Amino acid sequence: MPASYAYLGPEGTFTEVALRTLPEAATRELIPYVSVQSALDAVRTGEAEAAFVPIENSVEGGITTTLDELVAGEPLTIYREVLLSITFALLVRPGTKLADIKTVTAHPAAQPQVRNWLRAHLPDALWESAASNADGARLVQEGRYDAAFAGEFAAARYGLVPLETNIHDAENAQTRFVLVGRPARPAAPTGADKTSVVLWQRDDHPGALRDLLGEFATRGINLMLLQSRPTGAGIGNYCFCVDAEGHISDRRMAEALMGLKRICLQVRFLGSYPRADIAPGGARPMLPGTSDQEFLAASDWVTRCQDGRF
Repeated sequence: MPASYAYLGPEGTFTEVALRTLPEAATRELIPYVSVQSALDAVRTGEAEAAFVPIENSVEGGITTTLDELVAGEPLTIYREVLLSITFALLVRPGTKLADIKTVTAHPAAQPQVRNWLRAHLPDALWESAASNADGARLVQEGRYDAAFAGEFAAARYGLVPLETNIHDAENAQTRFVLVGRPARPAAPTGADKTSVVLWQRDDHPGALRDLLGEFATRGINLMLLQSRPTGAGIGNYCFCVDAEGHISDRRMAEALMGLKRICLQVRFLGSYPRADIAPGGARPMLPGTSDQEFLAASDWVTRCQDGRF
């Protein structure tokens, strides 16, 4: 497998900045791709060892392009996650003033994070989406648009200047990125892990979603993300992307996944990996009755009952 990581490019994206925070990135060739789909396809075809892409932001939730690519196609596995604080700059060609700006561009995920600023300062500007924030900066450099919302660090790369900086509608906004590779054995649990799955209902009936969520709730597993995505099979047909606290090697998580496998039409396991928001071993205390020791003790009790040793 080539020692390279694909990422959502071009150079100068928040994705590249987040990727470079991973120690292993220093030992890989980092190759920009024009879209999330092409970066993930590079892994599926063997062109890259792994791909690094955005998957969620704290303002708008899950990034649907990435979720849909992980839901469909050849299975992939999430190995790592990175959280990056996000603030935007308005990048323009030298000499451009705020009154000159008639068109702006950025990645679609940026728009909800700057919507109020845009309404207050450029209410008449036409917004058009770009493949990435850095690609938006490139398009401004080429004269296609007047301004782009991107990281201030991208200005020098594209010969632009930051007309405004520290732009954000929500304080402490963050984007979550994931390192995705071909299916492999999950890393050992750290005591602060996350498990991601995609669930398809067997049929549509009252309480169907409750049944799915109940497999987690009855085992004391907290959900961190729940997002529905259309399956393409018609209006009302959805699958559910779920992030849950815990690791597949935890008895409670393993039993929850077994329960889901029994009642779902399909379950796609996307990986168990360390959480980026807390240190190893820093997960919240488990609810009574949900530790591995308690699951093992309960299993042993059932065995003894079966053997007449109660």
